[in-house]
Amino acid sequence: MVGQYGSVTDFSQAAATSARQGDPIIQLRSVTKTFASAAGMVRALEPVDLDIHAGEFIAFVGPSGCGKSTLLNIVASLIRPSAGTVTLDGKEMTEPSRDVGFMFQAPVLLPWRTVEKNVLMPAEVMGLPIEEVRPKAHEIIDLVGLRDFRDAYPRQLSGGMQQRASLARLLTYEPKVLLLDEPFGALDEFTREAMNLELARIAKSAGITVLFVTHNIAEAIFLADRVVVMSPRPGRVSGVVEVPFAQPRPIEVMQEQAFTDMAFEVRTMLGGAA
Repeated sequence: MVGQYGSVTDFSQAAATSARQGDPIIQLRSVTKTFASAAGMVRALEPVDLDIHAGEFIAFVGPSGCGKSTLLNIVASLIRPSAGTVTLDGKEMTEPSRDVGFMFQAPVLLPWRTVEKNVLMPAEVMGLPIEEVRPKAHEIIDLVGLRDFRDAYPRQLSGGMQQRASLARLLTYEPKVLLLDEPFGALDEFTREAMNLELARIAKSAGITVLFVTHNIAEAIFLADRVVVMSPRPGRVSGVVEVPFAQPRPIEVMQEQAFTDMAFEVRTMLGGAA
Protein backbone atom coordinates (compact mmCIF):
# COMPACT_ATOMS: atom_id res chain seq x y z
CA MET A 1 0.00 0.00 0.00
CA VAL A 2 1.34 3.43 -0.95
CA GLY A 3 -0.19 6.65 0.30
CA GLN A 4 -1.46 9.29 -2.13
CA TYR A 5 0.78 12.33 -1.81
CA GLY A 6 0.87 13.73 -5.34
CA SER A 7 4.33 14.28 -6.79
CA VAL A 8 5.91 13.09 -3.54
CA THR A 9 4.37 9.68 -4.08
CA ASP A 10 5.65 9.62 -7.65
CA PHE A 11 9.16 10.19 -6.31
CA SER A 12 8.65 7.48 -3.71
CA GLN A 13 7.66 4.90 -6.30
CA ALA A 14 10.61 5.75 -8.55
CA ALA A 15 13.07 5.70 -5.67
CA ALA A 16 11.68 2.46 -4.28
CA THR A 17 11.91 0.76 -7.68
CA SER A 18 15.51 1.89 -8.08
CA ALA A 19 16.47 0.78 -4.57
CA ARG A 20 14.93 -2.66 -4.98
CA GLN A 21 16.47 -3.83 -8.22
CA GLY A 22 18.01 -7.30 -8.21
CA ASP A 23 17.39 -10.21 -5.86
CA PRO A 24 16.31 -9.52 -2.27
CA ILE A 25 18.93 -9.99 0.44
CA ILE A 26 16.24 -11.32 2.83
CA GLN A 27 13.15 -13.31 1.87
CA LEU A 28 10.42 -14.33 4.30
CA ARG A 29 8.11 -16.99 2.92
CA SER A 30 4.95 -18.07 4.78
CA VAL A 31 6.65 -17.53 8.14
CA THR A 32 4.42 -18.48 11.08
CA LYS A 33 5.00 -18.97 14.79
CA THR A 34 2.93 -20.78 17.42
CA PHE A 35 3.94 -20.92 21.09
CA ALA A 36 2.82 -23.39 23.73
CA SER A 37 1.37 -21.84 26.90
CA ALA A 38 -0.48 -22.98 30.01
CA ALA A 39 -3.71 -21.98 28.28
CA GLY A 40 -2.86 -23.92 25.12
CA MET A 41 -1.27 -23.06 21.81
CA VAL A 42 -0.89 -19.34 21.04
CA ARG A 43 -0.67 -18.29 17.42
CA ALA A 44 1.81 -15.38 17.42
CA LEU A 45 2.32 -14.95 13.66
CA GLU A 46 0.14 -15.67 10.66
CA PRO A 47 1.99 -16.39 7.41
CA VAL A 48 4.31 -13.46 6.68
CA ASP A 49 5.76 -12.93 3.22
CA LEU A 50 8.22 -10.10 2.62
CA ASP A 51 11.18 -9.28 0.38
CA ILE A 52 13.89 -6.93 1.69
CA HIS A 53 16.65 -5.60 -0.53
CA ALA A 54 20.23 -4.68 0.31
CA GLY A 55 20.55 -1.26 1.89
CA GLU A 56 16.86 -0.89 2.71
CA PHE A 57 15.71 0.46 6.06
CA ILE A 58 12.50 -1.35 7.03
CA ALA A 59 10.49 -0.31 10.10
CA PHE A 60 7.88 -2.59 11.67
CA VAL A 61 5.04 -0.99 13.61
CA GLY A 62 2.11 -2.62 15.34
CA PRO A 63 0.37 -3.03 18.70
CA SER A 64 2.05 -4.76 21.62
CA GLY A 65 2.00 -8.52 21.26
CA CYS A 66 1.53 -8.52 17.49
CA GLY A 67 4.72 -10.49 16.83
CA LYS A 68 7.14 -7.75 15.73
CA SER A 69 9.89 -8.88 18.08
CA THR A 70 9.11 -12.53 17.38
CA LEU A 71 9.61 -11.88 13.69
CA LEU A 72 12.95 -10.18 14.35
CA ASN A 73 14.07 -13.12 16.48
CA ILE A 74 13.13 -15.51 13.68
CA VAL A 75 15.14 -13.48 11.14
CA ALA A 76 18.09 -13.63 13.55
CA SER A 77 17.61 -17.40 13.93
CA LEU A 78 17.33 -16.97 17.69
CA ILE A 79 14.06 -18.88 17.45
CA ARG A 80 12.78 -21.15 14.72
CA PRO A 81 9.55 -20.50 12.81
CA SER A 82 6.77 -23.04 13.23
CA ALA A 83 6.46 -23.04 9.45
CA GLY A 84 7.93 -21.16 6.52
CA THR A 85 11.48 -20.06 5.72
CA VAL A 86 13.81 -17.09 6.04
CA THR A 87 16.67 -16.81 3.57
CA LEU A 88 19.70 -14.52 3.58
CA ASP A 89 21.44 -14.13 0.21
CA GLY A 90 19.43 -17.13 -0.99
CA LYS A 91 20.52 -19.42 1.87
CA GLU A 92 17.99 -20.57 4.45
CA MET A 93 18.69 -19.23 7.93
CA THR A 94 18.85 -22.12 10.41
CA GLU A 95 21.36 -20.70 12.91
CA PRO A 96 22.71 -17.27 13.92
CA SER A 97 25.02 -15.68 11.37
CA ARG A 98 27.92 -13.24 11.71
CA ASP A 99 26.30 -11.36 8.82
CA VAL A 100 23.38 -10.42 11.09
CA GLY A 101 23.76 -8.10 14.07
CA PHE A 102 21.07 -7.74 16.75
CA MET A 103 20.65 -4.67 18.99
CA PHE A 104 18.20 -4.81 21.90
CA GLN A 105 16.55 -2.05 23.91
CA ALA A 106 19.15 -2.45 26.67
CA PRO A 107 22.78 -1.83 25.62
CA VAL A 108 24.05 -5.05 27.33
CA LEU A 109 27.55 -3.74 28.04
CA LEU A 110 29.81 -5.53 30.50
CA PRO A 111 30.30 -3.05 33.38
CA TRP A 112 33.91 -4.08 34.11
CA ARG A 113 35.05 -3.44 30.53
CA THR A 114 35.79 -0.08 28.91
CA VAL A 115 34.02 1.05 25.75
CA GLU A 116 36.94 -0.18 23.64
CA LYS A 117 37.04 -3.56 25.38
CA ASN A 118 33.26 -3.98 25.09
CA VAL A 119 33.49 -3.27 21.37
CA LEU A 120 36.38 -5.73 20.99
CA MET A 121 34.70 -8.49 23.02
CA PRO A 122 33.11 -10.28 20.00
CA ALA A 123 36.56 -10.48 18.41
CA GLU A 124 37.78 -12.34 21.49
CA VAL A 125 34.78 -14.68 21.41
CA MET A 126 35.28 -15.38 17.70
CA GLY A 127 39.03 -15.91 18.11
CA LEU A 128 39.94 -13.00 15.81
CA PRO A 129 43.34 -11.29 16.14
CA ILE A 130 42.61 -8.33 18.43
CA GLU A 131 45.35 -6.08 17.08
CA GLU A 132 43.98 -6.47 13.56
CA VAL A 133 40.44 -5.59 14.67
CA ARG A 134 41.44 -2.69 16.95
CA PRO A 135 41.92 -0.05 14.20
CA LYS A 136 38.48 -0.83 12.80
CA ALA A 137 37.00 -0.66 16.32
CA HIS A 138 38.57 2.75 16.85
CA GLU A 139 37.19 3.96 13.52
CA ILE A 140 33.65 2.89 14.43
CA ILE A 141 33.90 4.26 18.00
CA ASP A 142 34.89 7.59 16.47
CA LEU A 143 32.06 7.32 13.93
CA VAL A 144 29.40 7.01 16.64
CA GLY A 145 30.81 9.99 18.53
CA LEU A 146 32.69 8.26 21.36
CA ARG A 147 36.26 9.17 20.38
CA ASP A 148 36.92 10.71 23.81
CA PHE A 149 35.30 7.82 25.72
CA ARG A 150 37.22 4.74 24.53
CA ASP A 151 38.58 4.17 28.04
CA ALA A 152 35.36 5.01 29.89
CA TYR A 153 33.29 2.39 31.70
CA PRO A 154 29.54 2.00 31.12
CA ARG A 155 28.74 3.61 34.50
CA GLN A 156 30.48 6.76 33.28
CA LEU A 157 28.28 7.03 30.18
CA SER A 158 24.78 8.39 29.66
CA GLY A 159 22.08 6.06 28.33
CA GLY A 160 22.51 7.42 24.82
CA MET A 161 26.27 6.97 24.95
CA GLN A 162 25.84 3.39 26.12
CA GLN A 163 23.61 2.71 23.12
CA ARG A 164 26.24 4.28 20.86
CA ALA A 165 28.81 1.87 22.31
CA SER A 166 26.43 -1.04 21.73
CA LEU A 167 25.93 0.08 18.12
CA ALA A 168 29.71 0.39 17.64
CA ARG A 169 30.16 -3.17 18.90
CA LEU A 170 27.88 -4.41 16.12
CA LEU A 171 29.18 -2.19 13.33
CA THR A 172 32.84 -3.09 13.94
CA TYR A 173 32.19 -6.54 12.49
CA GLU A 174 30.47 -5.19 9.36
CA PRO A 175 27.16 -7.07 9.42
CA LYS A 176 25.15 -7.11 6.21
CA VAL A 177 21.93 -6.87 8.22
CA LEU A 178 21.22 -4.98 11.43
CA LEU A 179 18.19 -5.94 13.53
CA LEU A 180 17.04 -3.38 16.10
CA ASP A 181 14.29 -4.13 18.60
CA GLU A 182 13.17 -0.75 20.00
CA PRO A 183 16.80 0.12 20.74
CA PHE A 184 16.09 3.69 21.84
CA GLY A 185 12.79 3.12 23.65
CA ALA A 186 14.26 3.75 27.11
CA LEU A 187 15.92 7.05 26.15
CA ASP A 188 14.53 10.53 26.66
CA GLU A 189 12.95 12.22 23.65
CA PHE A 190 15.90 14.44 22.75
CA THR A 191 18.50 11.67 23.07
CA ARG A 192 16.27 9.34 21.09
CA GLU A 193 15.97 11.93 18.32
CA ALA A 194 19.76 12.34 18.22
CA MET A 195 20.24 8.57 18.06
CA ASN A 196 17.73 8.28 15.23
CA LEU A 197 19.65 10.86 13.20
CA GLU A 198 22.92 9.05 13.94
CA LEU A 199 21.49 5.65 13.01
CA ALA A 200 20.03 6.92 9.74
CA ARG A 201 23.36 8.54 8.79
CA ILE A 202 25.46 5.47 9.61
CA ALA A 203 23.09 2.96 7.99
CA LYS A 204 22.98 4.84 4.71
CA SER A 205 26.70 5.62 4.58
CA ALA A 206 27.60 1.98 5.29
CA GLY A 207 24.89 0.51 3.06
CA ILE A 208 23.60 -1.74 5.85
CA THR A 209 20.18 -3.37 5.59
CA VAL A 210 18.18 -2.47 8.70
CA LEU A 211 15.07 -4.06 10.23
CA PHE A 212 13.78 -1.78 12.98
CA VAL A 213 10.94 -2.49 15.43
CA THR A 214 9.16 0.45 17.06
CA HIS A 215 5.81 1.50 18.51
CA ASN A 216 6.45 5.09 17.41
CA ILE A 217 4.80 5.89 14.07
CA ALA A 218 6.70 9.15 13.52
CA GLU A 219 10.00 7.42 14.29
CA ALA A 220 9.20 4.66 11.78
CA ILE A 221 8.36 7.11 9.00
CA PHE A 222 11.36 9.32 9.73
CA LEU A 223 13.85 6.45 9.56
CA ALA A 224 12.46 3.96 7.08
CA ASP A 225 12.33 3.48 3.34
CA ARG A 226 9.26 1.31 3.94
CA VAL A 227 7.01 0.94 6.98
CA VAL A 228 5.55 -2.55 7.49
CA VAL A 229 2.28 -2.29 9.42
CA MET A 230 1.32 -5.37 11.44
CA SER A 231 -2.07 -6.41 12.78
CA PRO A 232 -2.94 -7.40 16.37
CA ARG A 233 -2.11 -11.01 17.32
CA PRO A 234 -1.90 -13.23 15.47
CA GLY A 235 0.41 -10.85 13.66
CA ARG A 236 0.26 -10.47 9.92
CA VAL A 237 1.30 -7.76 7.48
CA SER A 238 -1.63 -5.37 7.13
CA GLY A 239 0.15 -3.20 4.61
CA VAL A 240 3.44 -1.69 3.50
CA VAL A 241 3.80 2.07 3.18
CA GLU A 242 6.49 3.58 0.96
CA VAL A 243 8.21 6.59 2.52
CA PRO A 244 8.85 9.24 -0.13
CA PHE A 245 11.42 11.48 1.55
CA ALA A 246 15.00 11.35 0.31
CA GLN A 247 17.79 10.26 2.67
CA PRO A 248 19.36 11.71 4.72
CA ARG A 249 16.32 13.42 6.22
CA PRO A 250 16.44 16.60 8.28
CA ILE A 251 14.32 16.53 11.41
CA GLU A 252 12.25 19.37 9.90
CA VAL A 253 10.66 16.87 7.49
CA MET A 254 8.32 15.94 10.36
CA GLN A 255 6.67 19.36 9.98
CA GLU A 256 5.62 18.70 6.38
CA GLN A 257 1.98 17.99 5.63
CA ALA A 258 2.96 14.89 3.63
CA PHE A 259 4.65 13.48 6.74
CA THR A 260 1.58 14.16 8.88
CA ASP A 261 -0.70 12.59 6.26
CA MET A 262 1.48 9.50 6.12
CA ALA A 263 1.46 9.15 9.90
CA PHE A 264 -2.35 9.36 9.84
CA GLU A 265 -2.46 6.70 7.10
CA VAL A 266 -0.33 4.32 9.18
CA ARG A 267 -2.43 4.98 12.28
CA THR A 268 -5.59 4.26 10.29
CA MET A 269 -4.13 0.97 9.12
CA LEU A 270 -3.36 0.14 12.74
CA GLY A 271 -6.94 0.89 13.72
CA GLY A 272 -5.78 2.98 16.66
CA ALA A 273 -4.09 -0.06 18.24
CA ALA A 274 -0.50 1.23 18.34
